[in-house]
Amino acid sequence: MAVEDLLDRAVRNVEQGRFERSLSGLTAVAALVTGAEVYLEHYKASFGNKWMWSPILLTPPLVVAGIGGVFSKRWAKTALPVTAGLYAANGLLGEYFHARGVARKPGGWRLASYNLPMGPPISAPGLMAMVGGMGLLAAILRREK
Repeated sequence: MAVEDLLDRAVRNVEQGRFERSLSGLTAVAALVTGAEVYLEHYKASFGNKWMWSPILLTPPLVVAGIGGVFSKRWAKTALPVTAGLYAANGLLGEYFHARGVARKPGGWRLASYNLPMGPPISAPGLMAMVGGMGLLAAILRREK
């Protein structure tokens, strides 16, 4: 019976736009997973471009802000949107760098059927942008009751 009550409460909160704490926590977890994945993939590329370090540097502040947003409304309305906005912007910048990387390969975009699967992965930075977007969305939603 208690599980049904919790589910009903969670559904009611989402229907009323009250998802700030949960989405803050999900942002923190998603940033941690995304940052680890970016680190492993960029490590394989030997961090050839200094900008490749930026996602790794931006991940810990977003994780801390996401966890802070779970426990504090102030953190959810201040630190979380700032760090999430930087994370999303960095993801969009990554899209540019990855597209430029495909263009610089032999054949460039004319051989997209070969160059896109071989990397750099054109949609991977979009994950960063989406995680940042989750944090921004969490900041504008209302807190759960």
